[in-house]
Amino acid sequence: MQGIVEILKGKLADMLETLKQIVEKESPTLDKELTDQLASFIANLFEDLTSGKASIIQNDLYGNHIRGEFGSGEEQILLLTHYDTVWQKGDIKEKIPFKIEGDILYGPGVFDMKGGIVQGLYALQALKETNQFLNKKVVFLCTSDEELGSPSSQKLIEEEAKKSKYVLVLEPPISKQGALKTARKGVGIFKLHIKGRAAHAGVEPEKGISAILELSKQVTYLHELTDYSKGTTVNVGKISGGTTVNVIAAEAEADIDLRVKTKAEFERIIPIIKNLKPKTAGVDVKVAGGINRPPFERTDQVISLFNIAKKIARDHLGINLEEKETGGGSDGNFTAPFAPTLDGLGAVGDGAHALNEHIIISEMPKRSALLALLIKELAN
Repeated sequence: MQGIVEILKGKLADMLETLKQIVEKESPTLDKELTDQLASFIANLFEDLTSGKASIIQNDLYGNHIRGEFGSGEEQILLLTHYDTVWQKGDIKEKIPFKIEGDILYGPGVFDMKGGIVQGLYALQALKETNQFLNKKVVFLCTSDEELGSPSSQKLIEEEAKKSKYVLVLEPPISKQGALKTARKGVGIFKLHIKGRAAHAGVEPEKGISAILELSKQVTYLHELTDYSKGTTVNVGKISGGTTVNVIAAEAEADIDLRVKTKAEFERIIPIIKNLKPKTAGVDVKVAGGINRPPFERTDQVISLFNIAKKIARDHLGINLEEKETGGGSDGNFTAPFAPTLDGLGAVGDGAHALNEHIIISEMPKRSALLALLIKELAN
């Protein structure tokens, strides 16, 4: 009987055809009709490839979610994926067509993260075809709104993580080195609103209080909270204010992005942002918002999980697997507080959300085999 690695090498053509079908079914997060169509397709594909059972979880806000079960056992391993993309309907024709050039495959969402979905499905098929005994079931959770911050799926993700022994996230690895992600920064999102007083800028400017002037002072202060030694960054990424050029601005707003490595750093810096004090007399300053994603911290359990994957990659695939941390968030941030989580097990490539989004074709069977062998190891 062929082993897992050999079987998956022989599945490359099937994997590419399946990926083509999934990518051509465009799935912009906010297009419920398209996303629901892809959800049904993936659910059927899960059952066809794995002989497992897939359920559609109805969602009124965004696309429906998919929950598949493979194998049996009291304990479970969670495979975490999402099928929504930042690309819009028609982009596959107008901006980034599905095409193959040598060992590179281009297309909307191939890297983030439809390639990872395909690798996950074929990893489970390889486990089925080699009759692997698993004493843990595998739950395949594929959600529809990750690109928006998972507003409708966060609770579902956390519930599954609480029931899981391990969580394996099929987001893409870091760069073409294929480094797995063992830490992600937590994300905070805030809205700063400033209210001043309007006045004619030429006739009686002294009667006005500029919200824009106050905003400029607050932006400077907020950026000074960045501390690279702690891994903490504060960025004011969007501002607005005023009405017209000859009016002292009565109102101004700013959107603030906060990234931290640890829960303790959130506890230190969030009160500073939430309690900003006016720097101009007569101005009212208010801040709304809070934690968008908790930190995915690099714990001993995470490193132990990575080391298992590293040994499998070396012994069976000849890959020197690396680990890195990233400032970007994923649904792995939601699972990390509840179960050891290993991220970046998806398709190797580059260009997420960009016109050059692509994956490396020859890496697909290898990464699918890595996942299958890792599940085999963790499920026994």
